[in-house]
Amino acid sequence: MDKNSALTAFAALSQETRLDVLRLLIRAGEDGMAAGEIGAALDVRQNTMSTNLSILAQSGLIRNERQGRSIRYFADVDGLRGLLTYLMDDCCGGRPELCAPLFSQTKSGKHPMTRPKYNVLFICTGNSARSIFAESILRRDAGDRFTAWSAGTKPRSELNPFALEILEQKGHDISVLRAKNVGEFQAEDAPKFDFVFTVCDRAAEEECPAWSGQPVSAHWGMPDPVKAEGTDAQKALAFQQTYGALQNRIKAFTALPIEALDRISLQKAVDEIGHENAGVSA
Repeated sequence: MDKNSALTAFAALSQETRLDVLRLLIRAGEDGMAAGEIGAALDVRQNTMSTNLSILAQSGLIRNERQGRSIRYFADVDGLRGLLTYLMDDCCGGRPELCAPLFSQTKSGKHPMTRPKYNVLFICTGNSARSIFAESILRRDAGDRFTAWSAGTKPRSELNPFALEILEQKGHDISVLRAKNVGEFQAEDAPKFDFVFTVCDRAAEEECPAWSGQPVSAHWGMPDPVKAEGTDAQKALAFQQTYGALQNRIKAFTALPIEALDRISLQKAVDEIGHENAGVSA
């Protein structure tokens, strides 16, 4: 990077919103963010955000990529590295080895941050269907990013056979599943949760434990398919509908740029997911 390019980059970063955008995209890493997600996280109007994104892209500090019908923005690692190299080229009076720790991670071309793995607990009353569905879906579809558990405030002695049949049909490993009491997750050696979701109204109304670490929590309640009446086919349909609704919510959850959102924005996002598909009938 030459002096003119460096001046352009610094001019782009001289405005507060653009500096916030760049830092947000650096935290988002390889996931990137859509313009709407960035605007929502920073509470900036769409037209204003578009202008700022354009300026940052022209400066070489961010890049965009079309994915399907949407455009996602990313911090441009090469551009950032070029700016740092320009600044540090004569580092330490001609002794660049003293600056090596600063560049040791960026020279590999990889983002210096590793993505954390989040612990998620789904709570229901019986832990025989809805919470078991949620645990299984998250484990299979995003097990590289999330570790999933489920529990019941008053768990049944065994899992619902209709729920197990649906899970087997969907290709889930049911051998790892069992009904668990929420008390199991209050022990000193229990996992520390990042997210806790209730998936039935009764569990949400009951007094749940005070979780250490203050996880982000939300209510994703939906009708209990166990209470469905009619023929076996009608009951199975209720379980299919519940599975589909939970799969949609978990898909929306795993798509969130968690690392890039502050706690308030993240809480708002998971609350909104709980309002989706609220009309699923059993």
